[in-house]
Amino acid sequence: MSLVISTLLILVYTKNGSIDFHYRIAGILTLFISVPAYSATNTYYKRHGYLNGLLRLFIAWTFTLTCLSTVAFITKSSELFSREVIITWALVSYAIQVPPYLLLHYLSRRYHERNSHHYNSLIIGSDGVALKLADSFIQQNQFPLVGVVSASPFEDSENSPLVVGELTQLRALITEHNIRRLYLALSLQDAQRIEALYIDLLDLNVDVVWIPDLDSMLLLNHSVSEVGGRPAIHLNESPLTSYPTAAFSKALMDRSLALLAIIGFSPVLLVVALAVKLSSPGPILFKQQRHGWNGKVIQVLKFRSMKVHDDKHVQQASKNDSRVTAVGRFIRRTSLDELPQLFNVLHGDMSLVGPRPHAVAHNDYYTDKIHAYMARHRIKPGITGLAQISGCRGETDTIDKMQKRVEIDLDYINNWSLWLDVKIIIKTPFTLISKDIY
Repeated sequence: MSLVISTLLILVYTKNGSIDFHYRIAGILTLFISVPAYSATNTYYKRHGYLNGLLRLFIAWTFTLTCLSTVAFITKSSELFSREVIITWALVSYAIQVPPYLLLHYLSRRYHERNSHHYNSLIIGSDGVALKLADSFIQQNQFPLVGVVSASPFEDSENSPLVVGELTQLRALITEHNIRRLYLALSLQDAQRIEALYIDLLDLNVDVVWIPDLDSMLLLNHSVSEVGGRPAIHLNESPLTSYPTAAFSKALMDRSLALLAIIGFSPVLLVVALAVKLSSPGPILFKQQRHGWNGKVIQVLKFRSMKVHDDKHVQQASKNDSRVTAVGRFIRRTSLDELPQLFNVLHGDMSLVGPRPHAVAHNDYYTDKIHAYMARHRIKPGITGLAQISGCRGETDTIDKMQKRVEIDLDYINNWSLWLDVKIIIKTPFTLISKDIY
């Protein structure tokens, strides 16, 4: 980033003969904004391919420029900057970031490949989890895997070429294959065996890594960290609390894009508002209490698409619903009724991307019927989401449909990243018109 900031200062000095104070501030802001932006998109993650990495670099840099433009717009300081300098800087800066990125990416991968292939490995397991782990290691090709050592008989091992022996043969296998790392793929019930293996192997020159079998548990954004000097396995954690820097980047992206969208779609907002007002008596906006982040009740805004009616018993819209107006049917089919939620995003109650918020009454109904239903509220609700671009839109008139939506929402939380949000936003326009929306 020092090259990028230096480029800005050189361009300014070349044009003006001096570097004004506001350009220096812009350089400082670029540094502070770029750190969370590049971190959130995992730009320098060594396992990305070159094209994937360059795309992430472009998105991180574009996001940084968007944030700078938003700051300039809000502070009314954009007229202080030369458009020629800024446009040139924006284009040149990405170009000068590419060669160092490619070089670092190449050196990092070479270093990782050279060192990782020095460690022959074995997996010790007592069921099919060990075989699944072995398959993933082979596919990733991170290091030489000799095979699996069976800690106890299990059906999958009988015909598997991956199984190279039993636990009684472990020491001989370590010596024969020059093993330097052992992975213990054992369950929590095997705690005593794990301790015994660890103590028994202390006299050998091998690294021992325990990979707990947690497949039987429903994990949410799980991770491993250190708490009070001790290893800690986080079974259930909100992405917004476990990754504060990335969460800040998400909030910054949400509010910046929401503000730009409100400005850009202002003519559409006005036209739809007028059409709703003329379509039937009643307010332009429909306000409904829904659950937000961590179960907090928020008031979600939508353009009113139905005739005013008694809303004591919340009922989802269905096909040929008599409550829906002619204008309402159009704005629901095109999702224009969701546009006022941009103000919810700007306020901080919602995100651009996240699980869709459901009415409080619906949540009360499904909580006891769907396992881990309320876990979908561990992240801010969104205007769009992974479930929506995956085809789970419209009426959820059966438990199975809602179950599917919840599963996708939890999958989104477990795999959340700023990059995933960007992909969902890009795909959303192609799914706006759906036959399942009433």
